[in-house]
Amino acid sequence: MKIRIVDAFTDRPFAGNPAGVVILDSPAFPGADRLQRIASEVNLSETAFAHPLPPGREADWALRWFTPTTEVDLCGHATLATAHVLHTSGAASGTVRHATRAGVLRTTAHDDGTLTLDFPMAPLSPVAAPPGLEDALGASPLSLHDTGEHVGDLLVELADEATVRALEPDFRALVSCSRRGVVATAAAEDPASAYDFVSRGFFPGVGIDEDPVTGSAHTALAPFWSARLGRDDLVGLQASARSGLVRTSLRGERTLLTGSAVTVIEGELLAGL
Repeated sequence: MKIRIVDAFTDRPFAGNPAGVVILDSPAFPGADRLQRIASEVNLSETAFAHPLPPGREADWALRWFTPTTEVDLCGHATLATAHVLHTSGAASGTVRHATRAGVLRTTAHDDGTLTLDFPMAPLSPVAAPPGLEDALGASPLSLHDTGEHVGDLLVELADEATVRALEPDFRALVSCSRRGVVATAAAEDPASAYDFVSRGFFPGVGIDEDPVTGSAHTALAPFWSARLGRDDLVGLQASARSGLVRTSLRGERTLLTGSAVTVIEGELLAGL
């Protein structure tokens, strides 16, 4: 069984967010404990597992995502990575429907090599700061929003881009501040830059201190910044050490996330399934 490492939300290797991708030949997933062991061995922020579904179903492929410690409800970069593998291997073309814990998600391949994810928009609800957040994050929030059931992050608006880039959180203390993680964001400092807003994502509660590029978080970042900037089409930069760009578009209650991906490793899974 092949396993691939794909860098997502980047057009060059060793940038963006790496994801493990395992495409199964079987008509069903093995037990969750086996999938979790493989994800722990891969030890990336997410490993995706997909298997084909019979014709006539509401989706074409079943898809699940695991961090090194747990299964998650929604993952953008590993979905992008999976779609990239399906298209580059010839297993799929055009638009592909994925059956997931977050419902049916669509991915569309474009002639320029980019892929667009069609995800539900995260609902934003203003909330009060949880105890200890400011000390744990090391910055004073301008606003805070809960991002709903499937995303489960605390979206934290900070004063400026420099503050977001300079964060050095206390990861252990951040665990109690949200259901999944804390996403810090600010508007781009330079209006002429190639992006409209910056973010960083911290998810120590699911085994990831800092995620390089978090696609699912952009289902909340997109409506948040579109409301402030007055445009439905934006570009977000996740300012991690690896960095990556996510093009976002609001379409009704959906958020479209567009990016590139690069396969950097292809190998054989010799144990675990």
